[in-house]
Amino acid sequence: MEKRDILFVPSKQEYAKGKRPKVKCILCAIVEKNPDVDLLDIYRTNNFVVSANLFPYNPGHLMIFPIKHIESMVTLTKDEIIELHELQLLSLKILNEYYNAQGYNIGYNLGPVSGASISHLHLHIVPRYQREVGFIDVIGNARIIVEDPKDTVTKLTKAFQDNK
Repeated sequence: MEKRDILFVPSKQEYAKGKRPKVKCILCAIVEKNPDVDLLDIYRTNNFVVSANLFPYNPGHLMIFPIKHIESMVTLTKDEIIELHELQLLSLKILNEYYNAQGYNIGYNLGPVSGASISHLHLHIVPRYQREVGFIDVIGNARIIVEDPKDTVTKLTKAFQDNK
């Protein structure tokens, strides 16, 4: 497969090649606050974590994932589904306020053939902007992310606490 056939965040190249923390599940390690992983969580409930993405496609790229290791949406309870949806709406409210996005990509990669690199269920919320660089910039490894995920955590942690 040629390089141009694969889209990825350039900073994720080492991770994609296997240079990852030695943990069974990266999201479970975040839940457990394992010091071997980058802890970018912004907000926690009894059932879910809202976290900045370590390899964001855009500033404000969030992930919402269950605290318990779940690999399939069908194993979520009705109450968990409602809570997940409410966290998605809260995330959109806060991202609109802090990032002024003009659109969003929201979704899951379920299973390895979908591009999922983590089996633990997680929802991506990616803010999109009118004049952001396009996929050709990503293919050419020219993508510039203008905000460090740790800055995203600092910016949004208080906002989530204030909006609960």
